[in-house]
Amino acid sequence: MTRTVTALFRDDFYLSTSEARVTAILEDGGIELDQTCFYAASGGQPGDTGFFEREDGSRIAIVDTRHGDTKDVIMHLPASGQPLPAVGEKLVLHIDWPRRYRLMRMHTACHLLSVVCPYPITGAAVGEEESRVDFDMSETIDKDQVTAALMKLVGENHPVYVQWITDEELAANPGIVKSKNVRPPIGLGRVSLVCIGDNSSVDSQPCGGTHVSETQEVGAIYIAKIEKKGKENRRFRIRFGMPQDRAAV
Repeated sequence: MTRTVTALFRDDFYLSTSEARVTAILEDGGIELDQTCFYAASGGQPGDTGFFEREDGSRIAIVDTRHGDTKDVIMHLPASGQPLPAVGEKLVLHIDWPRRYRLMRMHTACHLLSVVCPYPITGAAVGEEESRVDFDMSETIDKDQVTAALMKLVGENHPVYVQWITDEELAANPGIVKSKNVRPPIGLGRVSLVCIGDNSSVDSQPCGGTHVSETQEVGAIYIAKIEKKGKENRRFRIRFGMPQDRAAV
């Protein structure tokens, strides 16, 4: 029997707590809920961590959140030795907000990088301190120039928001997909477009990750390194801070 969860994070990236009921406990201890604000790992962004608060005030530490066989299934993985709730039990969910917010800032920074470097994306990983984006490109580019272009977009404080399109609209407009190897998730009936700038003037691309609401929230970022990973592949490493921090790395 398939249990469909309401993924609250898809409509509110800033929702850090919510109520839920347990719908299943899996053999590996994974906890399924009727709804959740915990982001499940996807598209290079890690799953949320945090804790579940029970009615008696005790807590269940959650160390990862993942999808099941489909995007309709979200599994919350408790830390080893944690007590498990009962099916039907009511919980209050609390994500690790400082961690999530850093990931939101980083993920938006990756989108800005794809604007500065308009090449097909061959891979990406979002991290709390460093993210990487791989591009299908052979050109030589200066990391300080890229940093300056990124910080210009950050300082202009463009709005960041989501628009929804249908699976059919995405199929009819394949050119909006920047990723060369990973296709946006379809099958839920709708796909989220993360838009930057008024009327998507800066960027628009399918993405199921979480993002800040304006580019200024990204804060100071810089390109720490550009690595050659093949004849036509370049890996950009983004970090929080200023370019002078590179020497300390």
